[in-house]
Amino acid sequence: MDVERTRVRRRFLPGIAMLTVLVAGATGCTSGNGIGISSDQKNGGSTAAPAQPGKYRSLPQPCKAVDGKRLRAMLPAVDSLTTEQREQLYAGTAEASYDADRHVGCRWNAQTPEATLLLSVTFERVVSYDRAAASDDDKARQVYVRRLTDAHLPFPGPTASPGASASASAGPGPGASAAATPPAAPSPAASQSAPPSPSPTASPELGSRVLEGLGNEGFLDDKLGAAGATAAQARTVRIVFRTSNVIVTVEYSVQPSAPGKVPPAAETQDKARQLAEALGERFNE
Repeated sequence: MDVERTRVRRRFLPGIAMLTVLVAGATGCTSGNGIGISSDQKNGGSTAAPAQPGKYRSLPQPCKAVDGKRLRAMLPAVDSLTTEQREQLYAGTAEASYDADRHVGCRWNAQTPEATLLLSVTFERVVSYDRAAASDDDKARQVYVRRLTDAHLPFPGPTASPGASASASAGPGPGASAAATPPAAPSPAASQSAPPSPSPTASPELGSRVLEGLGNEGFLDDKLGAAGATAAQARTVRIVFRTSNVIVTVEYSVQPSAPGKVPPAAETQDKARQLAEALGERFNE
C-alpha cells in the first residue's frame, strides 16, 4: 500500500511543479491592467503618436483651375480662330498622370502675330510614408527647398555668415592699427558720374526672388533665353509655392515674333503672379 502511494505521489508531483511555474510566469508577465500586456517602465510609457495627414487629400483639375477671363488675358486668341478652335485653345491639354491625387498638370499655348505664348500649371501633393519621422507638410517643405535651391535662390534668412560677423566683432588683429582708416573722399568727377541712390519708395528688383504672402512660402524665377540671329529672346517666368502639403507651379513663357525684342519683365511677371495668387486662394476656399 505504501509502495502504491509513493508511485502516485511521484506521478503527480512533477505536474504540480509545472503548474506552479506556469502560474508564476503568468503573474510576472501580467501588468497592473490585468490583460497580460507588459508596459515598458524603462522607456517612460507609450511612444509618440504619428503626425496627422496633410491638409489636402486630393488635387483640383488643373485644366479647369484657371478661369476663362484670366486665360484670355494671358493667351489672347487671334480673330481668325473659329469658335471650336478657341474652345480647344482655352480647354488646355492635360499632362499624363498615373495618380491624379498625387500629380496633375495642364498646358496651354497660343500663337499671335506678336508672340508665341505658353502657359502651364501643375499641382503636386506630397505624402510622407513615415509620419512618425516627418509629417506631410514637412516632406512638402523639403521638396520646396530643393526647388528653391535648383533655382539658385538664397534661402530666406540672414545673409551674413557667422564667421564674418565674428571677425567683425573681434576687432583688429595683432599688429593692426587701432585707428580705423577713413575712406578716401570721392573725386568731383566720380561724384558727377555716380548714379543717384534709389529712393525708399523705388520699385523692388524684378529679377528672380523669394515672394512674400504667397501660400506658406514661394519664389519667382525669371529667365531670358539666348538671343539668336533670327529668333527673339523668350522670357520664362516660373512661380513655385507651397500651401500645406501641395506644391503649385505656374510657368508662363513669352517669345516675341520679331528678333531683337525682349518681353517686358514687369508685365510677364504680373500676369504669372496674379494667376499664382488666384490658385492659392482656391486652396484656401
